[in-house]
Amino acid sequence: MADVVLQTKGGSGRIVIDDDWPGYSLDLFSYPAHYAGDLQCVVVPHGVIMDRTERLARDIMDDLGDHDIVVLCVLKGGYQFCADLVDKIKALSCNSDRTIPMRVHFIRLKSYLNDQSTEDLHILGAEDLSFLAGKNVLIVEGIIGTGKTLKALLKHVEAFQPKMIKVAGLLVKRVPRNITSLPDYVGFEIPNRFVVGYALDYNEYFRDLNHICVISDSGKMKYKI
Repeated sequence: MADVVLQTKGGSGRIVIDDDWPGYSLDLFSYPAHYAGDLQCVVVPHGVIMDRTERLARDIMDDLGDHDIVVLCVLKGGYQFCADLVDKIKALSCNSDRTIPMRVHFIRLKSYLNDQSTEDLHILGAEDLSFLAGKNVLIVEGIIGTGKTLKALLKHVEAFQPKMIKVAGLLVKRVPRNITSLPDYVGFEIPNRFVVGYALDYNEYFRDLNHICVISDSGKMKYKI
C-alpha cells in the first residue's frame, strides 16, 4: 500500500488523488455482488465522500450564508451529491445563526457514449430558466472532465442574467485540454480514469454503487451499447 495519497494542496481547497494511486482493494469494502468482476478498485470510499461533502457544505455556508440561492442540480450523475450536499447545508442552517433559503431545480446534460465524451451536448429541463434572473445560483455537478459541458451550461445559464453563479463539483478529472478553471467548490481532483458509483454511471449501470470506483475493461465490455 502506498503512503498517504489523499492530500490537500495548499490554498486550492480540494483533495488531490495522485496519478499513481492504485486505489483501495475491493475486498476491503461491501458492494453489490452483481458487479463482481466489473470494477478495478475503490477510488473514494462512501464515508470519505460524505465527510468531504459536509466540509463543502460548511464552505458554502460561510460564503453564501443569509443569501437566497437556487441550486441547479445536474442530472443524473450529480443527483446523489446534490441531495447529500443540500441535506448537510440544511442541517447546518438549523444549527447556526446563519441560514441559506434554497430552491432546487433539476436539469439533465448528456454528452457521453459509453466511456467517450462526444461533441453532441443535450441540455434537458433548461429551456426556460428565466426564474434565475437576479438570483444567486449554485450549480452542482457530479464530475467535471474537459470542462466543455460545464462551459456550455454556464453560457446557457448566464443568458438568463442571474445575480451570481457558483459551481460545486464533487470530482474534477485531470484531463488534457481542460478548458475551464476549477469550480468554486471541489471535492476531489482525480486522475483521468473512468469512474462509476455514487450516482455516476456507465450506460445507466453502477448508480446503485455507494463508493466511487474505477470500472474494469470487462465491465466496459459487459455494459457497452
